[in-house]
Amino acid sequence: MKLKKTIFNSLLFLQSALVVTGGAVRLTGSGLGCPTWPTCTGSSITPIAHQAQGTLHSWIEFGNRLLTIALVIAAVVALVATVKWSSTRADRRRVRWIAIWQVLGIFGQAILGGITVLTKLNPIPVSGHFLLSIVLIAGGQSLRHRMLDRPRVATLPITKKLVLTVGTLVTGSGPHAGDIQAKRYPFSPREISYLHADLVIALICLAIGLLLVIRVGEAGDSQLRLTRALEIFLITSLSQGFIGYIQYFTGLPEGLVALHLLGATMVWIAAWNIYLTAQPTKN
Repeated sequence: MKLKKTIFNSLLFLQSALVVTGGAVRLTGSGLGCPTWPTCTGSSITPIAHQAQGTLHSWIEFGNRLLTIALVIAAVVALVATVKWSSTRADRRRVRWIAIWQVLGIFGQAILGGITVLTKLNPIPVSGHFLLSIVLIAGGQSLRHRMLDRPRVATLPITKKLVLTVGTLVTGSGPHAGDIQAKRYPFSPREISYLHADLVIALICLAIGLLLVIRVGEAGDSQLRLTRALEIFLITSLSQGFIGYIQYFTGLPEGLVALHLLGATMVWIAAWNIYLTAQPTKN
């Protein structure tokens, strides 16, 4: 069981870490630190001395690429483990397909990352790069819950997806596009930020409403698990909203933007955890 936890926790951790390091690339203006793909520059896979983009920017971008390689290894290991440990499960085809899509999705991430570089950080593939990571995080979390025989149920993630999508438009319209020459979305940063904030408020209201409905229902283990998951989601979301408001009114300092990106990943994990909570998974 300990080995299972290590394998599937590592996959989920690296999926989340890729989002955070990708944010670091953008916030430090290192999006074109490696100006070519699949090489870093010219014929060199790694950064070279005295690159025009600067040594620090080059290694920050290259470090993000190295993390993708680690993620591929983790996904392959998870796939092998899933095949090995799912032979007697009733849902073995489902969990194996989830594991296969993890591997394929990460290769898709690498290709999308290449498109992002080759289009000089066009905001559309940049947003797609982040949203694909969010989908893969959900898949990694689902695989972890199923293989560790955790519970599941369906509720808030669709609304959360909308919040995250609009959040990418906010970032793609603002100052942190990853490089000074990168294009931006043709939206007013102020108006798209307001839309994002409104969606967050709606999401939190839905979560509170669901929590109240569950609390008045019949008590039981599934109710307690779902209540706990919703409470974690609300605490995470409120903290994320607080950070969002501070960063907006303080001019989007890099440190707070990075913290907000980490918060977005944690809120998504908390939201997907609600989906995976309350109804036992059948083996």
